Amino acid sequence: MPRKPSKSPAGKGPRTPARRPAPVAAKRPKGTSTATTKRTAKASPDLSQDRIVRALETIAAHLAAQGKPAPERESFKQADAYVWHPDGRLAPVPRVSRVELFLLKGVDRMRDILMENTERFANGLPANNALLWGARGMGKSSLVKAAHASINAERKPADRLKLIEIHREDIESLPMLMEKLRDASFHFIVFIDDLSFDGNDASYKSLKAVLEGGIEGRPENVILYATSNRRHLLARDMIENERSTAINPGEAVEEKVSLSDRFGLWLGFHRCSQDEYLAMVRGYCSHFGVEVDDEALEREALEWSTTRGSRSGRVAWQFVQELAGRLGVKLTAT
Repeated sequence: MPRKPSKSPAGKGPRTPARRPAPVAAKRPKGTSTATTKRTAKASPDLSQDRIVRALETIAAHLAAQGKPAPERESFKQADAYVWHPDGRLAPVPRVSRVELFLLKGVDRMRDILMENTERFANGLPANNALLWGARGMGKSSLVKAAHASINAERKPADRLKLIEIHREDIESLPMLMEKLRDASFHFIVFIDDLSFDGNDASYKSLKAVLEGGIEGRPENVILYATSNRRHLLARDMIENERSTAINPGEAVEEKVSLSDRFGLWLGFHRCSQDEYLAMVRGYCSHFGVEVDDEALEREALEWSTTRGSRSGRVAWQFVQELAGRLGVKLTAT
């Protein structure tokens, strides 16, 4: 029988190696290209750096806004006298209210001592802080202002002394004032009028540190002149209270009384005699051109002092003002 051809499985042919499917290309977003992708990857670090720089600039701007601006250095050429304000401002005083030095009667010894001390300081030599204490109206403040003007009278503008008044209630800001004056080219008299302390007032400690004892101490171009009706700057009842309530009365009083010890010069002003009082009146009348018969002037001046209950330079000046007003004379120097 003829052989039947062998049947191969349906659909099967000769074996061939299997082919791998071709990789499908990843779809790119529309509108992008390879070049754009590379540029984006390259720009990312630059953008991050810009953001950091902007953030640092913002922080620096906030810190600068919070910090105080550096104060401008004072030139002190506007005037010879200033008034200190605790906000850090020095207000120039174009015209100082003062009397001429030769019109101050009955204070010759104190005048000479203060003038000598002030002149040494103005010449760059060692000088002491001064406390002018004593009777009211005897020319303590007037002497400070007159001495300042007298020293400046024959000095060039660059060598003039500067007078700075600080009010009693602003003493706690005194260290800030010292810092402002420390590097200035001028010499300064810091003037505190009617200085005294009451009760639990602790502002005297700021003054103590400036006078002596602080780390920085008083600048070499600064001197302090203070006036007070009290020798130890404290009321008597305050001293007695410290003695009666403290565990160690001596030490309690010593801390406060030691403030006046830090003034190298103590200049005492006492009540004037009748002759000195009349000399003050005559001096004012002559200087301002108030012409009155001497006998009548003496009689009225003594009557005025009796009604006031005291004799002093202030009472003499008040009498001359009254007299000049009645006579229609303006108080301008002749």
